[in-house]
Amino acid sequence: MASMTASERLALIRENLAEILNPEIIEKILDEGRNPKIYWGTATTGRPHCGYFVPAIKIAQLLAAGCDVTVLLADIHGFLDNLKAPLELVAHRAEYYRFIVKSILEAVGVSTEKLRFVLGSEYQKSPEYVMDVYKMSSLISEHDAKRAGAEVVKQTDNGPLSGLLYPILQVLDEQYLDVDAQFGGLDQRKLFIAAKDWLPKLGYRERAHILNPMVPGLHGGKMSSSDQDSKIDLLDAPEVVTKKIKKAVATPKVVEENGVLAFVEFVLLPAAALRGKREFTVERERDGLEPLVYTEIANMHEDYRNDVLTPQLLKPAVARALTQLLAPVQDAFQASKEWQDITLKAYPPPPKKEKKVKDKGSRHPGKQNQQELPIREAQ
Repeated sequence: MASMTASERLALIRENLAEILNPEIIEKILDEGRNPKIYWGTATTGRPHCGYFVPAIKIAQLLAAGCDVTVLLADIHGFLDNLKAPLELVAHRAEYYRFIVKSILEAVGVSTEKLRFVLGSEYQKSPEYVMDVYKMSSLISEHDAKRAGAEVVKQTDNGPLSGLLYPILQVLDEQYLDVDAQFGGLDQRKLFIAAKDWLPKLGYRERAHILNPMVPGLHGGKMSSSDQDSKIDLLDAPEVVTKKIKKAVATPKVVEENGVLAFVEFVLLPAAALRGKREFTVERERDGLEPLVYTEIANMHEDYRNDVLTPQLLKPAVARALTQLLAPVQDAFQASKEWQDITLKAYPPPPKKEKKVKDKGSRHPGKQNQQELPIREAQ
């Protein structure tokens, strides 16, 4: 980072983003030679999957650009979001997330020296924070709170009041984490717009917001923790990764909503760049042809539209590159008894169903004999 100019640092921060709100805040800090302080929050609920590589790679780029990055393990947020999990379970999951995020960054060779982890419950229960929640609750309408959390909080016709508190907490986090900017997905844009309006109501300054695009999952839609076929777990074995990639939706010649190509664009190419060599290789040895080597996604898109790069060539290449990317994460898991133990606490296996003994009725011969046996013994 020491050798990077302010414009180079900004270019790395901007790479693959959908949008930056109030970019002048970040630009001013870089021009002054300082390090922007940025936070990314994640509600510690479902088990992280390969979709988490998308924000993790952006975090890696922010660190490489010299930013001071805070990862908020939002345990109270996870509890508030339609009460998805009890607080005790959410706390274990926060520790699991800490292991996952750190290991992903280390897998792409990025130092986590300037990475800070903060548990939401460490400061969100302080008197000052709670008082600010009360103050903001008195200034924000129900309509505005629902609108801000529309694409972030699960909303139902008669949902719990906690869903309205969720966006208020996320906005206040910017102040209490003492950051210059918040990073999140494009689905949080309404909440980020609200933050620009709400914080000054309490006399706090506006922050910048950097937004990742919504990257399609393997089936075209959002990669979901609840859909086993749409996601690849970070601890999946190579053969499982290959099988899931093989089943992924990748319509020939169609680039739009192509989750396999999107994964190359937002994870595999940037990860390769962070490790020192930005390229993605597609082997064509079976066809007796030279491999296709890409350094820019635009060239891949062009070849895919022209059927030079086919799904049959692309999928094995993605599976191979992803397996290599996951290897250090999985090695770290195998080497850590602490991580293994916290996994069982955070995501305990479902209880085994007890086999029900079928009641054959009192007229069943065996049943009759059992009933008569004590009588004979008594005689």
